Amino acid sequence: MSHRINDHPPRVFFRCGNPFKNLFPKNNNASISKNLQSLLNHFETNLSVSIRELIPKDDGNAILTVSWMKEAMASLCETHRSIRTLVTELDLPVSDLEENFIYIYSGISLKLLDLCNSFTSELDRLNHGNLLLKFALSKLETKSCSEETSLLHLESWRQHMASKNPRIENCGKIMTSLVESLKQHHHHSLSKKKLSGKVKVLLRALYGVELKTLYITSVFAAVFSGSSKNLLYLTIPKEMEEVPWAQAFMELQNMVNPEIKNVFLSGGFTVIKDLEAVEPGVKKLHTAVQEGSVTNVLVEVLKKSVMELSERFDLVSMETCCLMKTVISARDALVGRLWTKYEEELGVTLPMIISVKRLVCE
Repeated sequence: MSHRINDHPPRVFFRCGNPFKNLFPKNNNASISKNLQSLLNHFETNLSVSIRELIPKDDGNAILTVSWMKEAMASLCETHRSIRTLVTELDLPVSDLEENFIYIYSGISLKLLDLCNSFTSELDRLNHGNLLLKFALSKLETKSCSEETSLLHLESWRQHMASKNPRIENCGKIMTSLVESLKQHHHHSLSKKKLSGKVKVLLRALYGVELKTLYITSVFAAVFSGSSKNLLYLTIPKEMEEVPWAQAFMELQNMVNPEIKNVFLSGGFTVIKDLEAVEPGVKKLHTAVQEGSVTNVLVEVLKKSVMELSERFDLVSMETCCLMKTVISARDALVGRLWTKYEEELGVTLPMIISVKRLVCE
């Protein structure tokens, strides 16, 4: 597989001033009650811990493994659960949330779901490659095909793994659109002179969730596409540097980004280390088939690696589906509150909104 290296300047959410300036300690803690401050502190401390847990303790060898990807997606899913819990604890009235906020959030969540669908599509494609390899190995185990056919089976795996996934190729556009939607959302929300304490807490918490979401999805997009142009480096404005999660977030980026770019520069078969470890075994087996020296041990070792890799890919898919369900659940809850408001205003019972939750990962 070929990899594209692109050096881009750090991405900043807001280039024309910082609309979050009034949400941070030096400027506006006075309007936030002790109870709200406690909720915010608890949320941001947990966010900091969740980000720090993704930083490899020794070196970067754990990065770009399927296990790390599984942990990253599980962490993201938990963070989105936490923000929904915070919304429940804040008990914001619909008048504070506003219709526009709910509509924009619905649009943002749809873009995130598009990314998740792209990731599960790629994981399915990778696992299909594993099936091709398992089939080739089973034929070699039973000696039920000719040398020429065995070589064709192995080559079909290589060709499949080198193919492109159109949905992954489109991730860059989706992420650009997602960043723009987030900018528009916050500029609109924070352009007002008066914000309640509850809204300030929610918007500040959302900012941390959004940065973590953007960054992790950019890592997945870069890994799956084999292109560093999809990898984001997000800077945090000075007014926000004191938030509990800021240092951990920058450390995570400073550890992960160089490692990803180094792997791209090495020109390997793939940037996913578990899959990269399988490829030499396939090469060795290919040579053995040509030479007529295939052994049961060689086949068994490769078969074990492929089985383990399939299981790990399945775990990443499960966590991605978990994130999708969590996002849809939060979206349904917000839209449901807006629907209830309309019913109260109109004095009628409106038709139920059909949730798409049951269509996701089932």
